[in-house]
Amino acid sequence: MRSALGWLAVAVVLTGGLWAATTWPRLNDVETGRTPEYPDLRPRVYAAAPDRVAAALRDALRHLPRWSVMGTASGPAGTVVQAVHQTRLWRLEDDVTVRIRSESGRTVVSVRSRSRAGAWDFGQNARNVRELLAALDGALP
Repeated sequence: MRSALGWLAVAVVLTGGLWAATTWPRLNDVETGRTPEYPDLRPRVYAAAPDRVAAALRDALRHLPRWSVMGTASGPAGTVVQAVHQTRLWRLEDDVTVRIRSESGRTVVSVRSRSRAGAWDFGQNARNVRELLAALDGALP
């Protein structure tokens, strides 16, 4: 009985590994509009002014669990916000860069999330981008 359970456990682990290997692309760097493996991740365009979008972004980051703002810089090209997301289970950290720029009277937001460790993120960086953009969408009209 004990041997059968051991083999069953091995089979479950191998099946899970095979499932993971075929489900997620093998990458650890995701950017809106630049990662063909995630065509749904597109830069966002808002009618609000860039400074209002930047303020809404910083506020959203303060309220999201496991997110920290590391720094903000503004200049003629726009605003860049650096943040870190910490995964729940393994406490791995992902660096997230948000670029906010004015373009043709609208504000364009692009997001890049990159793992600090490992060559394969099992979809975590795409989840980071989706979570952040959803929070920003909720904060802006």
